[in-house]
Amino acid sequence: MIANNIFRALGDFFTNVLFVPYDYFRSIHGWWSSNILNTIIVIIGFMAAFYWLSKMVKHERENSL
Repeated sequence: MIANNIFRALGDFFTNVLFVPYDYFRSIHGWWSSNILNTIIVIIGFMAAFYWLSKMVKHERENSL
């Protein structure tokens, strides 16, 4: 009984809390708005990857001396 309630609580948490942004993304209608959102997400990802790689290079240079 307790295990059943835990799984129901987890399901409720994921459905009503964590998946709310995906409901918004699914409700976007229109080619332009979807592509603008995707472009912003890709730009943020490239910026994060560039920052991470630059920190890795800096770390490697400091350790190789």
